[in-house]
Amino acid sequence: MVASGLFTATSSEHPQGEPTAKGETMETIELKYGASSFPCRVPNARLLQPEKLPKPPTAEPLIHDALANPVGSLPLKEILKSGETIAIVTSDITRYTGSEIYLPILIAELNVIGIPDSDIEIIIALGIHRKQSKEEHRKILGSLYGRIAVYDHECDDLAELVDLGMTDSGISVQVNRRVVEADRVIVTGTIGFHYFAGFGGGRKGLVPGVASRQTCMASHFSVFNPPEVGGKHPNAVTGVLEGNPVDRNLLQAACLVKPDFLLNTVLSPDKEILGVFCGDLEQAHRSGCEMVRKLFQVTMEEPADLAVISCGGEPKDINFIQAQKALDYGCQAVKEGGTIVLLAACRDGFGNATFYDWFRYQELDEFERALRDDYQINGQTAHATLSKARRFRVILISEFTADQTQKMGMEKKIDLGSSLELILPDLDKNAKIVVIPDGGMVLPVIDNNV
Repeated sequence: MVASGLFTATSSEHPQGEPTAKGETMETIELKYGASSFPCRVPNARLLQPEKLPKPPTAEPLIHDALANPVGSLPLKEILKSGETIAIVTSDITRYTGSEIYLPILIAELNVIGIPDSDIEIIIALGIHRKQSKEEHRKILGSLYGRIAVYDHECDDLAELVDLGMTDSGISVQVNRRVVEADRVIVTGTIGFHYFAGFGGGRKGLVPGVASRQTCMASHFSVFNPPEVGGKHPNAVTGVLEGNPVDRNLLQAACLVKPDFLLNTVLSPDKEILGVFCGDLEQAHRSGCEMVRKLFQVTMEEPADLAVISCGGEPKDINFIQAQKALDYGCQAVKEGGTIVLLAACRDGFGNATFYDWFRYQELDEFERALRDDYQINGQTAHATLSKARRFRVILISEFTADQTQKMGMEKKIDLGSSLELILPDLDKNAKIVVIPDGGMVLPVIDNNV
């Protein structure tokens, strides 16, 4: 299905197809929106996307090779032995990882080692997300569904959490009992940019993935500077691990679980597996982060006046908590006071029952004070959203009502065509425009030297 809303413009100065500075005039492309799409053509716009992605290799040999040649670790056959119980942690439906491909291969390797299906459990790393449906479990496990026991993590069930003590920074760590009590722990997931932890994947599969709500909140609170300084920590941003206090807290907390092995994928915008990184929790993850940076960081000479951003369709825009990551990355391509059109269907709504409630605070200083008094991850995400809506004009195409959209600081439009018809006539003829088809994966970086 293709959503309506085609906007076509012409220009005598730059005929269709003529190269423009640092990019090419756009042909009509489809911008993903949930399970459908909007056609888009804005002549003289730069299409902001990775220039040269490798051809996706055949996934199965890639996974086998990564398992046989782990980073900073012995291979599984030299770590595990028959008679041990195994907990495999994997992501929920909001983060496609390729799990239906790599989990059967991983289980087959465990079976060869001598570990039967009955000694293996899969725990879905919900963090503070909702439980998964049977159909969602089926999508995550693929051919393993009904064969391997699968459990959703529950962050508020105290009886199913084990206290592992404190990190160096004073964070109390409680983790899923099934994970802690297993003889061996394997963490799986996918690596991509993250808007304040630097990168996803790796340690995030354990914290917040299978941690208590208290641990989730405490490990994320360092996104803020000390109260006497105020504001957000300068290193708690997309694509930064060095000096990032959130990454440090997550890694310290995850290491208390003492995981035995990591398997993380790097995916293309079409959800094809481009890379697989196995081995040590930190070292293998860092290797994957470098691949993500190399493939998906896109350099611009100067910021744009307008950015049209698609999250990349489901599951990147399954709810607003996921979709706002594309807003965070994409706004880095836009000058202060510029305009952003965000396509984010959000068929699952906000993504958490308490997220929208935080918009009762409309003044950012008051909002930050409230967060410091009672920090909630969803509140921090809401604060980040409102902060951007105050810095830029944001037009949101989604399933939210006009009132809900306005409360979040944005303007509602029903399709892409009406949005562009509203904006383009008011732009200067020399205005710079970018279109980002995969905003949930691409990180624009301004470099005046390019």
